[in-house]
Amino acid sequence: MKTITICGSMKYEKEMRVIAFELETKYGYNVLQCVYNSEKKELTSLDLDALKKAHYKKIDISDGIYVVDIQGYIGSSVKEEIQYAKENGKEIIIHSIYNL
Repeated sequence: MKTITICGSMKYEKEMRVIAFELETKYGYNVLQCVYNSEKKELTSLDLDALKKAHYKKIDISDGIYVVDIQGYIGSSVKEEIQYAKENGKEIIIHSIYNL
């Protein structure tokens, strides 16, 4: 069973949750997900830094990343995560959805 970290824009958190569920139940992946701020709490710079460090640690312990590209959108943070994964020899899987 491969362990992957899901990467994508937080504006598509609902879609990423569905994709993560399908990856685990139908495809046998162990998915490390983002920490979602569903309650839309205000985040400090310290909160954001802690979340970023935790996310990169997830990439470190994963076999690869699973990039969720919805409507062709990959933001700057996800581009940085892709570069980090490449530099660290991680597999990169792209999941593109164009018709919502």
